[in-house]
Amino acid sequence: MERHLALTFAALAFLVTCISRCGGENIAESMEKHQVVPDVIEGAPKETAEVVYSGGVQANLGNELAPTQVKDEPSVKWNADENAFYTICMTDPDAPSRQTPKNREWRHWLVGNIPGVDISKGEVLTGYVGAGPPKGTGLHRYVILIYKQPKKLTFDEPRVPNTSGANRPLFSIKKFSTKYNMELVAGNFFQAQWDDYVPKLHQQLKG
Repeated sequence: MERHLALTFAALAFLVTCISRCGGENIAESMEKHQVVPDVIEGAPKETAEVVYSGGVQANLGNELAPTQVKDEPSVKWNADENAFYTICMTDPDAPSRQTPKNREWRHWLVGNIPGVDISKGEVLTGYVGAGPPKGTGLHRYVILIYKQPKKLTFDEPRVPNTSGANRPLFSIKKFSTKYNMELVAGNFFQAQWDDYVPKLHQQLKG
């Protein structure tokens, strides 16, 4: 009896993990509800990536987080092939506001040639900066996407450090992924609006 209960609990734990990690229809419904599809991507990935910031704060398919909470690079996990290479991107389609997104998309983070899930060993194309929505512009969507590469790639984009705002506006992850023949495999997103950390970030981006 005890062994049967243990197996039952193990099966339930696996199911909960699969639902939270794999997302299924939830990620598609959330991305369509918040118009990540089609504003950023044409179709949602099948898997929900696990995105965890310091203090255990997590992105959860459109939940609201504060810029103060997401100022440092998160831990991101997905079901990866350890022999494959991946690209991760975090992009804001609502720059400077969702009503007037004339700078869509604003690239917050871009790392390519990631072996498996080890982002620290990837090639940083754009250094991570957190959410920095201007005051009075309401909620912005911050979309984190993971693409599987066909092979290890040579990128010709200019490298952007986390102290610069150059080459970040008017990005398109759809065009970038098409250019390098990548397959969207996982994603997640959160929303954020101005708090008192944002002026510090804007100052940082002035170099």
